[in-house]
Amino acid sequence: MRTFDLIRDAVLPDFRDRVAEYLIQYESVLLADTAPDPELTRATANQLRGYLRGLNTTRVLGMADWEELDRRVVNTWL
Repeated sequence: MRTFDLIRDAVLPDFRDRVAEYLIQYESVLLADTAPDPELTRATANQLRGYLRGLNTTRVLGMADWEELDRRVVNTWL
């Protein structure tokens, strides 16, 4: 899904490898071939939102990027 590609592109280059490692965990649930339990999807999407908020707080991700990515997560999985 394009959302995860956008996240990777929005992260500062020095942090992309580390962030990519964490994103695999979210992708494995949210982009699974079989539909995961709706509660697991909701919980994972909320965790991803928190992770993105943390990236924004530590200035690894810009505010405009964070707002757009948060909106995409909400519209896609919540």
